[in-house]
Amino acid sequence: MNQQFYIGIMSGTSMDGADAVLIAMNGTQWQGALAHAFVPYSGSLKTRLLDLQNHGDKELHRSQMLAIELSEIYAQVVQQLLREQQMQPENITAIGCHGQTVRHAPECGYSIQLANLSVLAERTGIFTIGDFRSRDLAAGGQGAPLVPAFHQALFAAPDETRVVLNIGGIANISILPPDGEPFGFDTGAGNMLMDAWTQHIWQQAYDKNGEKAAQGRVLPELLAQLKTHEYFRLPYPKSTGRELFSLTWLQTHLHSDENPHDVLRTLAQFTAETIADAIVQAAPNTQNIYVCGGGMSNNTLIGSLKTLLAVENMALHSTDVLQLNPQWVEAAAFAWLAACWVNRVPSNPHKATGAARPLILGAGYYA
Repeated sequence: MNQQFYIGIMSGTSMDGADAVLIAMNGTQWQGALAHAFVPYSGSLKTRLLDLQNHGDKELHRSQMLAIELSEIYAQVVQQLLREQQMQPENITAIGCHGQTVRHAPECGYSIQLANLSVLAERTGIFTIGDFRSRDLAAGGQGAPLVPAFHQALFAAPDETRVVLNIGGIANISILPPDGEPFGFDTGAGNMLMDAWTQHIWQQAYDKNGEKAAQGRVLPELLAQLKTHEYFRLPYPKSTGRELFSLTWLQTHLHSDENPHDVLRTLAQFTAETIADAIVQAAPNTQNIYVCGGGMSNNTLIGSLKTLLAVENMALHSTDVLQLNPQWVEAAAFAWLAACWVNRVPSNPHKATGAARPLILGAGYYA
C-alpha cells in the first residue's frame, strides 16, 4: 500500500477560524480522516475581513496584508496538527488550502479566497495547493460548490440517492445518485444571518446551541418576505455568499420594533425552510440526508429541519454515521482535492458547478 498523508485547511463564510484535517490516501483511494486542529480568528481579524465586503480606502493593500496574516494562521494550525500527531513536514505529501472567501462573484467570472500560498508553503515546508475555484470559473462554472465530488467518493450508496447537507455560513447540498454524476448547489443562508444578528444585538459570535432562537417565535410576515428573495427562484447550478444574504439586506425587511429573539427564531426557520425546499425540489425521492458543518450544533435549526423533512418522509443524520466527524468534512474535502491534484485526477463536480467539462482544480506552490 502506497499511503500518503494530506492536510486540508478550511476557513468558511462564518469566519470563525481555520480548521485543518489530516487524511490518509492511497493514490485517490480514501483511507480515512485521522486528526483535526482548529485556530480561532481574533475579533479584530474577523472585523477587518468583513470590512473587505465593502469598497473602501486602500482595499487592495488591506486584502494582501490580510492574505499574509491568514496564511500565518494557516501555518500555525498545520504546525499544531503535526505537533499533536508527532509528524514532520516531510511526512505530508501536500496541503490543500481553500483560503478565506471575501467576495464570490461567479456572474463576473471570479471568486476571491484570501491566502498567500507562497507564505504557507514557506512557513510549513510543505508543498501547498490552493486557488481551487478559478479553473472551474474559467470553464464557465460557478466555482462552487466544489464538495459534491468528494461527497460522492465517500458517501454515495449503490442502492439509493443520498443528500449531504453542509450548514456553514452558507448552506449547500450535494445530491448523490446511485447511478449518475453528483450535483448540488447553495441553498441560501446557513448560519450567516443568524450569526450576524446575534453579533449585532448581543455582541456574541453566534447563538450557542440555538438557545436564544428557542426563546423566540417565528414571525410569519418576516419569514414570507425573506423567502421572496430572487435567489430562490434561480435554477441550479447556483451559488451565493455574503453579497446577497447580509445584515443590511435583513434590516431592509425589519420595522425596528421586532423582538430580537423572534427575529433570530425566524432566521433559523428561514434557513431550515429554504434547505428543505431545495432538497424536496432537487431530490424528491431522497430518504436519507447526512448533515455536517457548524449548523449541526444549533438545536433550534436542526429541530425545525427534522420536522420539515419528516413530513416528506426524509430522515436527517449526522455524517458521523458514515464515519466522518461533521466538523471535519469541509477541511477533509480540500485535503482530498489536493490528492486529486497530485494524482492529476479531475475533481470539479461540473454538473454541480455548471463548468463545461471535468477539470483538475488548483495551483501548486513548492516549499
